[in-house]
Amino acid sequence: MKLSNSYERLGDIFYETVLPEPVKDPNTFLWNRKLAEELLLSDSLDLSEKAMAQVFSGNTILSGTEPIALAYAGHQFGNFVPQLGDGRAHLLGEITDQFGQRKDVQLKGSGRTSFSRNGDGRYALGPAIREYIMSEAMDALGIPTTRSLVVITTGETVYREVPQPGAVLTRVAASHLRVGTFEYFAARQNHQALERLCDYAINRHYPDLQGCGEERFILFFEKVMKRQIALVVEWMRVGFIHGVMNTDNTAISGETIDYGPCAMMGVYSPNTVFSSIDRHGRYAFGNQPAIAQWNMVRFAETLLPLIDKNEKVAVDIARSYLDTFSGLFKEQYLKMMSRKIGIAELLPSDHQLIFRLLDLMEQKQLDYTHTFDRLTRSISSEATEKQIREELGDWYAEWLLRIGHVVDAEPQALMRRTNPVVIPRNYHMERVIQACLESGESTAAEAFLDALLSPYATSSKTRQYQHVPADADIGYQTFCGT
Repeated sequence: MKLSNSYERLGDIFYETVLPEPVKDPNTFLWNRKLAEELLLSDSLDLSEKAMAQVFSGNTILSGTEPIALAYAGHQFGNFVPQLGDGRAHLLGEITDQFGQRKDVQLKGSGRTSFSRNGDGRYALGPAIREYIMSEAMDALGIPTTRSLVVITTGETVYREVPQPGAVLTRVAASHLRVGTFEYFAARQNHQALERLCDYAINRHYPDLQGCGEERFILFFEKVMKRQIALVVEWMRVGFIHGVMNTDNTAISGETIDYGPCAMMGVYSPNTVFSSIDRHGRYAFGNQPAIAQWNMVRFAETLLPLIDKNEKVAVDIARSYLDTFSGLFKEQYLKMMSRKIGIAELLPSDHQLIFRLLDLMEQKQLDYTHTFDRLTRSISSEATEKQIREELGDWYAEWLLRIGHVVDAEPQALMRRTNPVVIPRNYHMERVIQACLESGESTAAEAFLDALLSPYATSSKTRQYQHVPADADIGYQTFCGT
């Protein structure tokens, strides 16, 4: 496996050169064979399982690799922290996949760095399993995301709410550039470094802007904003709640990154919160669009010195782009929701149809995924139609009349492509993680993943994970993992 590291060429103010801390007894727990094939590792990484565990725990550093920890800042729950950085992660370098795309390969839980503050630099096995399953499930759902290549157990204990086995996760990403990376240099008023960072991000993620001169900075902002809109719309489609949408967890690439206290919504409510650290519901399911907009305002602030030397002019230019956020989001959100109810060509009159359905679901405390799945199946199943007609009443009759006039696409096929039958439900996730911790084996996680990798079709694999919890997730909490 040959790794390069273009980020190092930006200069040492962007990172710290630091080796992972060795672990006691590394062993492979989960290995993503499909991703390994996409990264062309099957041919280039000719190692025994034990040797591979040494590499992906950080105990063995491959020739030519110089691990680094990235510097960044961030707004955490609205409060600015001028220095965060990789406190328990080491970027090994970059690899080119079978599609010609450059990908970061990063170890998470690989030991302390100068950015660790008071952290131990380690990762517990439970959260590592969660991130592995969630990221691969999100990829299967068609949502932009970082990926998980391998989970290595360390033979050591880490201490969180309770003592847990330690682990190192290998994360693969389009890059690890965050809004917080730009905030780090903006806070220090290092405009030269900020410009270098912008050009690096443009060259890596938005190369079509390379010939746009001084205008490239505001066009770069626009592209990042549009990717954030598209990403959050996709989260809303499947009921995903990130749980900690801080600016240091907002990737410039438009990928979902950091799966700490994330969860999936069951019973529909815009106010759904599961994260134990989100005490005031800042990152509730229905707040995610507004928080994405807030994060983009913070991103725009970092770029002002590059957009125009005259601050007032720069603010006016940035505001003209930011003012389009709400309209763009609403347009994409309504198009997405219309596909969930089988309407390919959205009409103004459909808006109320969509919002009335959501109101009914909230009032009747209906499960988000199940309702849309049953709505999809009701087109061809009399038994399902009878059940959901009783739940939705007049709305269902109005909806049937509306989709009866659809001529551009067959409604059920459109709905089936949009509405998953299985998601990584919270209580299944907890049962799987607990089974893995108790047995020391990955069998439960692999079976769960096997079902989640085909999320749009009911099968013998998905059925055991499709039912909802009897307690409707009341009292359920997720934790950060640090």
